[in-house]
Amino acid sequence: MTAGKYSERRKRLFSLLQGESGIVIFTGNAESPAQYFENAYKWRQDSTWLYFFGIDEPLFAAILDLDSGEETVYADDYGLDDIIWTGPMPAVSSLAAEAGVGNSAPYAAFGEAVKAAVAAGRKVHFLPVSRYYNAILLGGLLGVEPSKLFRSGKKGCPLASEPLVRAVVKMRLVKDEDEIRLLDEAAELGWRMHTKARRGIHIGRVEQEIVGEMENEALSFGWGVSFPTILTQHGEIFHCHSHAAALEPGRLLLIDAGVESNSHYASDHTRTYPTGGRFTLKQREIYQLVYECNELAFNMIKPGVKYCDCHTAVSVHLLDGLGRLGFVKGDPEELAAMGVAGLFMPHGLGHNMGLDVHDMEDYGEDLVGYDDGQSRSALLGLGSLRMARALVPGNVITDEPGIYFIPALISRMKEEGFGKGAVNYSKLETYCDFGGIRLEDDVLVTEAGARRLGSRRLPIAPDDVEEAMINDETLWDF
Repeated sequence: MTAGKYSERRKRLFSLLQGESGIVIFTGNAESPAQYFENAYKWRQDSTWLYFFGIDEPLFAAILDLDSGEETVYADDYGLDDIIWTGPMPAVSSLAAEAGVGNSAPYAAFGEAVKAAVAAGRKVHFLPVSRYYNAILLGGLLGVEPSKLFRSGKKGCPLASEPLVRAVVKMRLVKDEDEIRLLDEAAELGWRMHTKARRGIHIGRVEQEIVGEMENEALSFGWGVSFPTILTQHGEIFHCHSHAAALEPGRLLLIDAGVESNSHYASDHTRTYPTGGRFTLKQREIYQLVYECNELAFNMIKPGVKYCDCHTAVSVHLLDGLGRLGFVKGDPEELAAMGVAGLFMPHGLGHNMGLDVHDMEDYGEDLVGYDDGQSRSALLGLGSLRMARALVPGNVITDEPGIYFIPALISRMKEEGFGKGAVNYSKLETYCDFGGIRLEDDVLVTEAGARRLGSRRLPIAPDDVEEAMINDETLWDF
């Protein structure tokens, strides 16, 4: 990104906050110690800071003065003790200039400026924090308990500036051409990583071996993974991060993984494979239905369509197919209105994606994913939908339907009499060792409709998956 791009973004932010007074404060991240101060977790800058300033170094902050229009970046120049360990670094003034900011000052001056604004009774606009260092810093400056500066559930942080949150959400929800290019690049890396994983599926291999091979791709060509890799024969466990099992014949292996590029944009794909290279009839029936739901959602995506309506359409199609397979009976639309689809797909259809794999959700899901006038459903599944808004060109969302047979959920719903007469629990209970299937693509909303990110799509139709697993050597072509 160029200095002009960052200046343009901040200029637009000023415009969106027209009518507000006071100062807007931004804090970049600090190093986070793992075991002790000098041994830190891998460095990752705050995404909002990257969006508006792009300086990928620790201990930076900034203030935008809404009344004067002045912009200042705060950080300390490296001293000799720092340079011995890190090598020479550009001056803070130089890094600020690369972000299009003409004013810079020492890091301590940031705290002094915020305290002066508070003492003068000026409004201090800030976003919810995601790191404890920043919570402690801002808590001390604002006289607020640090724990209250994080989002509180899906509605966000009550103390954060809602005008600022809404302005930033409005900007970051719509990706510009530069961001779309970077997201396409991340999707290409995601394709490499997932293809590497698929090639490694052989009976007897330990899941961890495959995870290591695929994450090598992420680290060799990008910053790393965009979230902890999910690779498991227990696809019914949504965030199963255990990779200790050996691959067994006749199982399904669900791989939900993404790359974060060196530019910090994310990918997020999910595929589900038969461990032996061929689906059983039982597996293929469920897989085909999930595949149809993925295609249905993609074909609905276009400007003006509410993503919650895509979720509902997928739920109806899912229940129609499950009815034909004998799991449920009744009108699919009526069953969907009752929330029966949530028994099989307890999560939402998808989420926003960008600099964060779940873009901006530290601001609060309801502010990011719901338009004014929309409210979160109480239904199982639909109530977990992270993105419900009417779509506009430039939105980047995931399309990730799934069907899961979760023993604890099946047992609880049966005990409570959920869907009595409509759900065939006797048949469901015979699938408690099935696992789960999820199929996920990253999608850009365009003026004309939608396209999937990246130049090539991972095999997804059942026949194509089986063919790829047999002929992987001929498909490994970069």
